[in-house]
Amino acid sequence: MTPLSTGALIVFALVGAALVLFVTEWLPPDMTAIAVLVALAVLEPHTGVSPRAAIEGFASPAVVTIVAMYILSAGVEDAGIVDWLGGKLATATGGDERRLLAAVVGTTGVSAGFVNNTPVVAIFIPLVTGLSDRYGLSPSRLLLPLSYAAMLGGTLTLVGTATNLLASDFAAQLLGRRLSMFTLTPVGVVVLLVGVAYLLTVGRWLVPERVHPAADFTEEFDMDRYLAQLQVRESSPLVGLTVSEALDRTVPDEVRATAAETLGEPLPADADIEAVAAVRSLVDVDVLQVDHDGDSFFATATDRPLEAGDVLTVRGSRQSVNRFGESFGLRQLPRESVTEELLAESGHAGILAEAVVHGESRLRGRTLADAQLRSRFDVTALAIRRGDSIVREDLAGVTLEAGDTLLVQTPIDEILHLDEEGYLSLTEGPPELFDVIHDVEPPDLDAGALLPVGILLAAIALAALDVVPIYIAALGGVVAMVAMNRLSASRAYDAVSWNVVFLLAGLLPLGLAMRETGGAAFVGELLVGVAGLLPPLFVLALFYLVTALVAAIITPVATVVLMIPIAVATATRTGVAGFPFLLVVTFAVAHAFVTPIGYQTNLMVYGPGGYRFTDFLRVGVPLQLLLCVVTTLAVAFVWPL
Repeated sequence: MTPLSTGALIVFALVGAALVLFVTEWLPPDMTAIAVLVALAVLEPHTGVSPRAAIEGFASPAVVTIVAMYILSAGVEDAGIVDWLGGKLATATGGDERRLLAAVVGTTGVSAGFVNNTPVVAIFIPLVTGLSDRYGLSPSRLLLPLSYAAMLGGTLTLVGTATNLLASDFAAQLLGRRLSMFTLTPVGVVVLLVGVAYLLTVGRWLVPERVHPAADFTEEFDMDRYLAQLQVRESSPLVGLTVSEALDRTVPDEVRATAAETLGEPLPADADIEAVAAVRSLVDVDVLQVDHDGDSFFATATDRPLEAGDVLTVRGSRQSVNRFGESFGLRQLPRESVTEELLAESGHAGILAEAVVHGESRLRGRTLADAQLRSRFDVTALAIRRGDSIVREDLAGVTLEAGDTLLVQTPIDEILHLDEEGYLSLTEGPPELFDVIHDVEPPDLDAGALLPVGILLAAIALAALDVVPIYIAALGGVVAMVAMNRLSASRAYDAVSWNVVFLLAGLLPLGLAMRETGGAAFVGELLVGVAGLLPPLFVLALFYLVTALVAAIITPVATVVLMIPIAVATATRTGVAGFPFLLVVTFAVAHAFVTPIGYQTNLMVYGPGGYRFTDFLRVGVPLQLLLCVVTTLAVAFVWPL
């Protein structure tokens, strides 16, 4: 066996450190990738990666193509094509769960083969939840299959996912051949058909009903003990002040005393609003609604002064509400259940909605206090669902993570603004919100709306016919999209997920270091011992399972970079073709079904579906094992070992 070099040991140490950072997310994944790039360049004498080679990933065909495809996907999305498909789906299924499930997974699966699957899923989540509410269905029964279908469809074509393009780069470097536009299609079609068949039969039986179809938001988030009503007394210091003035500027003596006790020093009489707000946070209460003589007002938007007798609907624990009432001279009304219906029928602009923090959200890693959603956007968070748990107290200090689902009270225009600006992905709301996002009657598509689709198809056709490489065809499509006024230049830049770009470019040198130091060959030799005991077909299946498991724990991009050099090295040393091994890894990284953290679309449906971590094991493991057999046999049949 080839001895392990010092350089290989250093590279393995960097791989281990990167894996720890990917799993713990102490650094964002893209920053971890850049840290790996810097370390490889600094340690060039040992890693064999020069500074110039370290940054060449930013100009790699895979990265350039991904940037262009993000922009082309945005053009198609803005044209309303997916909305149109969703509208057709809504009218065609008529509320039947089986037909709706078939339409959702079929449409999503095919769309994800040509358009980035993240915006497809983002658009379909509110559509699915809206239809579920309308027809009395549980959204949990539909959202997990939606995510899985998007993942399955990603392997239909070269441009389906970023990892396909990355695998094509590795194929050129290691085997001297790139993947064409439809290299993956023969196996991809089989995988999609088998996966959809599973989701419509066995999967449909396994997917749990976590969110009851009749449950409103207050029941779904178990808010009964965290919503209350308080009446303003004549002696209350809040009389004559607006809600904003009352909560930002008025600090009763009782609260000042609490502040002095907690902070260890008295609060100055002329304390500024920021200091007052910090003190008021000691009483964790938000005012949602003001009722006066039968009229209701949205608390954050009204400038009407409070009067004696006004009723405030508030969010907070019983202890906080009691302290709030005592501090501000408010009388607590008998605890009747404050429901979504009570808030929805108020007549003011505020609605209850559900939104998820997606993987690229501008809120990820920030606290609600830092984001200032209430003061900046009139959006009040009532609860946060993270996995199996729901946070209803001390929300301001919670650091938001990808997959967190927020229950918010908000004006319709503001939640749509937050969705458009990349803060949150709207997942569920009342019918009036659903009707704003997706017209009940599907809109007609004009020639202008079809033009972006034509540009995308033209780029794919040029690459498929080998007229120009895919990255040139895609960049040409971007120019055409902007020149024909289908997309503005600023929108084009905003459409790119730059964290994914930096993740890809930062990790590409790691594959080079694995080859240059002999690390990939060393691991390949270790696996040859196992391969010698098993037929090549079984070794191929083993690589599928190992790759899918790793991808479910760390990012698919990192998995491709780690596993493809090892898979090809193993195939070479056992005397079989390396191309089937490369393709099996490519398919496996797109099949990270067994955890909610392995793939972004799983995170997007995790909260809205009310799923538990084990639900992904329950539904994903049988699908993973089934596709292990199907993918391995299909790859070996199309590309013999």
